[in-house]
Amino acid sequence: MSRFKKEGSKDVPAISTSSMPDIIFMLLFFFMVTTTMKQTTVMVRNILPQASEVEKLEKKSLVSFIHVGPPQNKAVYGTESRIQLNDRFASISEIQEFVTQEREARDEVDRKFITTSLKIHNETKMGLVSDIKQELRKAGAFKINYSTRKLVARK
Repeated sequence: MSRFKKEGSKDVPAISTSSMPDIIFMLLFFFMVTTTMKQTTVMVRNILPQASEVEKLEKKSLVSFIHVGPPQNKAVYGTESRIQLNDRFASISEIQEFVTQEREARDEVDRKFITTSLKIHNETKMGLVSDIKQELRKAGAFKINYSTRKLVARK
């Protein structure tokens, strides 16, 4: 009978790290492509009113936002509620142009699904909100959403 001889202790080979840079760059590229940056800097205070019946918007890419509220920088802009369209303050007369620009920025198929979301501070006067709604009506933006906080039920 033959006898098998063990040759000392065999070491486990080291793990190959040659593909690690490929994996790292693949992950880096994935996160660069899928991450979205913040679109606008909000320059008004937005303490939204509470609502009991709240629905979540389906496609946020088809939503254009109008922020209304008192400015963050009261020393420069005062305390009266202001309208913010994208990254600048605007007047009521500029809303129609804003809606037109938002439509032109979207695909032709998606234009009829654009929702205008109003993020309005809870202490803003209703006269300003009514004027904004009239301008949206003139621009043909009939799909309007009011952004709110969900009402927390107390026990």
